[in-house]
Amino acid sequence: MLHPRRADPHFAAEADAARAAGVDVAVVDHDALARLDGTERAVARVTSGGEAVYRGWMLTSAQYAAFAEALALRGVVLRTGPQQYRRAHELPGWYPCLQAVTPASTWTEGDDRAAFDEACSGLGAGPAVLRDHTKSMKHHWNEAMFIPDVDDRAAAWAVADRFRQLREDDFAGGFVLRRFEHFTGAEVRTWWINGACRLIGPHPDTPNDYPPSDIDVTDLAPRVAALRLPFVTVDLALRADGVWRVVEVGDGQVSDRPGAIPPQALIAALITGSAVQ
Repeated sequence: MLHPRRADPHFAAEADAARAAGVDVAVVDHDALARLDGTERAVARVTSGGEAVYRGWMLTSAQYAAFAEALALRGVVLRTGPQQYRRAHELPGWYPCLQAVTPASTWTEGDDRAAFDEACSGLGAGPAVLRDHTKSMKHHWNEAMFIPDVDDRAAAWAVADRFRQLREDDFAGGFVLRRFEHFTGAEVRTWWINGACRLIGPHPDTPNDYPPSDIDVTDLAPRVAALRLPFVTVDLALRADGVWRVVEVGDGQVSDRPGAIPPQALIAALITGSAVQ
């Protein structure tokens, strides 16, 4: 970190908004967090106890668990516990509650070819997209994401093998196969605190594409509430038949905020949110 006592510029506006709202702010060293043996150093500047919400770059589930443990030794409890983080961060955790409103999916634990073939059988013939438990390689669509027909096992495995090569040490959990659905327009990022949708805005990848004003998440609300998670984002896309579908869920702490959502609005929503009952 070039300026270890300052918030990363990407999150500085949120840190300023939190301070202005009377919230204590502590800076943690993400580079140290990313190394499991550097967790104590990462939280060295955290001095006060109480409940905390992390806003920063993505962590693996193991890194987040170590982070939570180090904070607990300082009397600080993360509003989102390690198991809750994993449930939001990894598709197998959130998929059961949202299965009816998201593309059909199967997955593996690990990168074994036999397990991958079994997952292909479970999904069935037809086109699919590939990812791991946390991330896709959408910038490598043809070589490492899109599978024209899952029943063509050799071609499907070629995509999976290339995906595995590109992800290298970042490969998380196992392969995930998702039924391909044709979406139109830009994605919408919705922000949920304790099962209630508090903010709706563009997806960070398309920050100038604002969602329609009449988007209705009423039917989605009980499914998100069933996750029993304090702070998540749910990304939606409009399918070609006019139905809004869930394309991704993420832990809100590591979800990017587009400029269309003022930092003050996000901080206000987090302050008024209470712990999951």
